[in-house]
Amino acid sequence: MKRILIVDDDTELCELLQEYFSAEELASECVHDGLSAIEKVKESSADLVILDIMLPKMNGIDALKEIRKISKVPVIMLTAKGDEIDRVLGLELGADDYIPKPFSPRELVARIRAVFRRAETSNQNTSGILKIELNGVKLDSSTKEAFKDGVALSLTEVEFSILEQLMRAAGNVVERQELAFKVLGRRLTYDDRSLDVHMSNLRKKLGKNQSGTDLIKTIRGIGYLYVKPEN
Repeated sequence: MKRILIVDDDTELCELLQEYFSAEELASECVHDGLSAIEKVKESSADLVILDIMLPKMNGIDALKEIRKISKVPVIMLTAKGDEIDRVLGLELGADDYIPKPFSPRELVARIRAVFRRAETSNQNTSGILKIELNGVKLDSSTKEAFKDGVALSLTEVEFSILEQLMRAAGNVVERQELAFKVLGRRLTYDDRSLDVHMSNLRKKLGKNQSGTDLIKTIRGIGYLYVKPEN
């Protein structure tokens, strides 16, 4: 059974989510402040963290920074409706996804299952090719490691998944909604910038190729393309 760590100071919401998760065969426990969240991540084997931004002792953004120093556990941020700055910052710091309050438990469970599904799909590696190397970038799907010109890239799971999808289709355009579904487990709404932020972070970490151009091109109105070597 998958284990969920809920971090929110709203005790009634925590009880509601725990009851709902139990019906969905998801084990869960709650803590109510940012410092406790960090300690729980250190000592527990949670498969996913639900992290509210507005927390006592240490807010969710600062807690996420500390969590990312010690763990790659998937994190879904809970944000106030309309707080785009917090959403973007959370994604930039390594959150896998976000969901604005108020939300339905059913929608949250759908997001959780999407995160787990992405990880399972990646682990199955249906193409059978574990290692890819293009334009000085090397990916190892078995270890989730990535290198650029021999230097390790510190990628989040979402960033790794995006890069893997694009490199496997090198030279071909991957449609934006198709990519979102594969790496986030859902289609994007008109105001959802999740994929944009993950893509921006990935590009910064990748840098340019030897000719000084981007390794990932945006095909406006369609999607993205990983540049295929010209040789």
